[in-house]
Amino acid sequence: MKKQKVCIIGGGLTGLITAAALSKLNLKVDLVIGDIRKNLKSNRTVAISQNNYDFLKNLDIFKFIEKDFWPCESMKLYTKTKNEVSDKIFDIQSEQNQKQKILYMIENSKLIQQMLNFAKKNKFISIKSGDMVTKIVSSGLLKSVYFKKSSSSKYNLIIVCTGSNSNLVKTLFNEQVYERSYDETSITTILDHNYLKNDIVRQIFLDKEILALLPISNTKTSIVWTVKKDKVNEYSQKQNLILQNKIKLYTKGFLENLKFNKDIEYKDLNLLIRRKYYQDRVLLFGDALHVVHPMVGQGFNMILRDLISLRKTIKSKINLGLDIGSLDIVSEFLQDNKTGNFIYSMGIDSLKKFFDVESKNLKNFRNIIIKKLNKNTFTKNIFFNVADKGFKL
Repeated sequence: MKKQKVCIIGGGLTGLITAAALSKLNLKVDLVIGDIRKNLKSNRTVAISQNNYDFLKNLDIFKFIEKDFWPCESMKLYTKTKNEVSDKIFDIQSEQNQKQKILYMIENSKLIQQMLNFAKKNKFISIKSGDMVTKIVSSGLLKSVYFKKSSSSKYNLIIVCTGSNSNLVKTLFNEQVYERSYDETSITTILDHNYLKNDIVRQIFLDKEILALLPISNTKTSIVWTVKKDKVNEYSQKQNLILQNKIKLYTKGFLENLKFNKDIEYKDLNLLIRRKYYQDRVLLFGDALHVVHPMVGQGFNMILRDLISLRKTIKSKINLGLDIGSLDIVSEFLQDNKTGNFIYSMGIDSLKKFFDVESKNLKNFRNIIIKKLNKNTFTKNIFFNVADKGFKL
């Protein structure tokens, strides 16, 4: 049987990992990537759950996965007290979950570079670097993609991984989305510090702000600070000195002798849930489908869970000799994931609201509830399993 062809549009994390995963199914994959130099210079990091780490490891696309992915043994949550001291209210230890880690951390740039190297050496992946799609039209039973720099090609399935704001997504799936701004910005950077056994993920919930400390080595920690947009101008106008001083204040006791390793990056935050996933052999994927608040580190994990499901569905249909772009196959993927993704996204949004309470009495009540939950091993194991494997109906 002639190999079926897939066109994956987008050279970010989602496009690259989707190309790598589907190439393992003996499919011909055209990977369309634009200018990814910005991604390779980014200081952002990504958290990977144990279940998704196992999936990536089994794909066998990373040469040194144990070395490059930094394991974290526990997660601790804190709130701010009157004296600027952090009060621990919740923690999960990996010992409670056998040999599983809480999560693994890796820098986005390293992950992208490794997957890009794999794609370049893979005989099933053809990279259209620096090219762009001009239009997608029906061509008999298949779809034709027209490129700016090369000739058109026909595909059984087209997967769009360009994010929610691309013109391609807006043209094909206009107004098929629920979106709401958090009126917040995430501020990210990487800190150098004195050597320590750096395997604890920490989140400190401040007044209208969240500071996450994410280990990436024994001497480096990624910082993700979410603040209200009106604070961003205050920080940037004073050359980030206020921000740096606040980071030093709240990391005191955790990290010593701090040095800011990289430039500070800013990204506006919003909630996005796509109502429509698919249209005539064109499937949206990644941030084009769902974007959640980074407070629980589940954005890329949700994408990987979708990919595990999509790959499983496509593999079973290939074995039956079926067309991978047919409506019944994509409908099966939607049935397995759409409702669960919606519930999971709204659950993260509700958790965000739970930590956003401003009343002193409500904050105290919230902290009492969390501390009680922290004493219940059964409840903590549920939290771990949902964060690890997502929500399935």
